[in-house]
Amino acid sequence: MRKIKKQEELREVIKNEKLSKIAFQRLDFTRLEERMMCIAVKNCLFLDCKMTDKLINYLFPNNYIFPRLSVPFSIYPSGLYNKEKLYNGYDYRKPETYLATRDKIVYDYYKKMGGSETRNIKETLARSLHDHSIYDAKHDFLSDYDERKVLAIMGGHKLRRDEKLYLQTAKLSKILTEKGYLMCSGGGPGAMEALHLGAWFAGKTDAELEDAVRIFSPAPIYSHPDWLKTSFQVLEKYPESEFKSLGIPTWLYGHELSTPFATHIAKFFENSLREEGLLAIAKGGVIFSPGSAGTMQEIFMDLAQNHYESYGFASPMIFLCKRYWTEEFPIYPLLKSLIDNGKLNNIDLSIYDENEDVVRHLEEANKQ
Repeated sequence: MRKIKKQEELREVIKNEKLSKIAFQRLDFTRLEERMMCIAVKNCLFLDCKMTDKLINYLFPNNYIFPRLSVPFSIYPSGLYNKEKLYNGYDYRKPETYLATRDKIVYDYYKKMGGSETRNIKETLARSLHDHSIYDAKHDFLSDYDERKVLAIMGGHKLRRDEKLYLQTAKLSKILTEKGYLMCSGGGPGAMEALHLGAWFAGKTDAELEDAVRIFSPAPIYSHPDWLKTSFQVLEKYPESEFKSLGIPTWLYGHELSTPFATHIAKFFENSLREEGLLAIAKGGVIFSPGSAGTMQEIFMDLAQNHYESYGFASPMIFLCKRYWTEEFPIYPLLKSLIDNGKLNNIDLSIYDENEDVVRHLEEANKQ
């Protein structure tokens, strides 16, 4: 089904005498009503479009008209979020301005209405329709990329900005972005932020990236009240990036703010869509940086996808930090044993300490 999301596209398409199997999303038909009522329209979708009852009656019942619901967020967003959309009106010099941003308003409403435990049918419907539109916009965005050049880094949200691993992760993401990979993460703080920071600084010098990390120093962890402030201080000093990255956060963990360094943000209400979807799109491979329960969950989700080749083929599973994954959380030896004993199939498993080895492995896998 063809999608029309811009007024100029709408004005062009209604020059036709017949319209069929088109999805119109968040468009204004009020000045085009007379023309629309001269067209044979059938099997089209109208999502959150502005139109009179007269036009609605003309279109019904041969088309599908989805109205608005009374919630403080768009249930049919026509594209992905970014820092301007989520943090609209935020001024780091006035931290209280965060309270009026879209991100905060939606999160407060989400919590007020029961969060993930709500059984209010209007709320669950509104969230599902919103997430459907974000899912659709995410795949529109990804259609411009070779699926084997989409990578993800998974890791702990508590990784501090002043830890060695944070800078290493940022530099790894910077290198891979410069090599043409689209870097993706869960879109939050810690290792996720490091990925997007590195992608933002692709094409810039390592010294500039290190300067950004120094600017973060007053707020080294996501729970610090100046975490977002220092992010925007970096963005003020380095306002442009030639490269893109995709963050996929969720309002389920809305207390962990979405990193503004992700140029494209697919923010969902439903965490399961976010978790499964992130691993599904990372067909170029997944790098597992140290993390705890959430990261381990992602390891086994990715393991199942690769074992069954759920999306057509298996992709590399790379563990970063040998000591962590062999001693502190000995997941790697377990997986290696299962592979060696023939209990797991199609698994490209490796473990490294150095960025150069990770890059080399990915480049070799990408040649196959």
